[in-house]
Amino acid sequence: MGRRPLLGAIALATAVTLSAAACGSSGGDSSSDGKKTITIGFQGVLSGDNQQLGLNALYGMRTAVSEINADPSSTFELKLVESDDAGSPDQGPTAAQKLIDNDKIVAVVGPMFSGATKASEPAYTQAGLLSVSPSATNPALTTLGFKTFYRVIAPDTVQGKAAADYVAGVLKAKKVYSLDDKSDYGTGLSGALEPELKAKGVEVVHDGINPTKDYTSEATKIIASSPDALYYSGYYAELALLTKALKDKGFTGKIISGDGSLDPQYVAQAGATAAEGSYLTCPCGDANSDPKAAPFVASYKKVNNGVKPGTYSGEAYDATKALATVFKQLGSDVSRDSVLKAFAGVNYQGITKTISFETNGEVKGSNVYVYQVKNGAITVLGNIADLIKS
Repeated sequence: MGRRPLLGAIALATAVTLSAAACGSSGGDSSSDGKKTITIGFQGVLSGDNQQLGLNALYGMRTAVSEINADPSSTFELKLVESDDAGSPDQGPTAAQKLIDNDKIVAVVGPMFSGATKASEPAYTQAGLLSVSPSATNPALTTLGFKTFYRVIAPDTVQGKAAADYVAGVLKAKKVYSLDDKSDYGTGLSGALEPELKAKGVEVVHDGINPTKDYTSEATKIIASSPDALYYSGYYAELALLTKALKDKGFTGKIISGDGSLDPQYVAQAGATAAEGSYLTCPCGDANSDPKAAPFVASYKKVNNGVKPGTYSGEAYDATKALATVFKQLGSDVSRDSVLKAFAGVNYQGITKTISFETNGEVKGSNVYVYQVKNGAITVLGNIADLIKS
């Protein structure tokens, strides 16, 4: 693909300043203590039914920015500007353009949802502005010729295969109803899941349904098919409604979904009784149960009023910290062009993984984890590769 030579719970303000400084991107402006101010952007889902996933990432960025700005050895301070795309492909380009038009912004963390990312990236490429997604997993995103796009999470070719291996090898499902929400994310995940299930000898029934507020008829179709398991490729707000509809109709098969549903809001919206026993997969671990991530968890809670990290919090934090290592390396030469070129060679040991990239913008190396709702809480069961071996 023609790549680069190098490669609401909160106040949704248009711009959030996490330093007391005036803004600047390339060394001209300084904070009150004389440090250079570097401005970065965030594009993500900060409104709508699935906004919690966006808040998770935004809070991860805020944590990283707060730590960097509090570090007396840092030669710069960061300013963060937000842009809400509601997770929508229709709103993505406008949200991206708002950040692009701010000429002080030298890099963006986001977009988040795959559809909004696909719609936004042509503008970022045209502007030469680096965007680093913490969450967009559609496999095609690194094959479409976007010259400024990276992601710090594995694509759904990785998650889909691992999830299928778990469903077939550990859950022992013989027939799976694979349902997606017809979004770029949902079709990407189901498209990776289903061939691997079939290769494992599992019978697959495929269906797609646009997000709706009433899943009664879909639940009837699923139950009539008599699957051992349902795998839903979509987001938590819709999975919650689907789960309630299935349980109301007496569905006894296993309910499984991917990273777009991995949030406590799934349990809250479905109800603990209906959600109990559900499985969720994600190419992301749980910082809250990882002893090595304890300093991050403590810092996150301090910055975000006691809230715990959620899905994509660690990825957004790592993306921001990786950008900071590039800014430090570049010194006084921080611009959109210099940051884009330097980021291709970044090698930062994050809390989620080592942040370094293949030439196509894919992060190197990743694990896929499975979670389960137990006693009303989402609990990590472990790395799928390890669970399959045991």
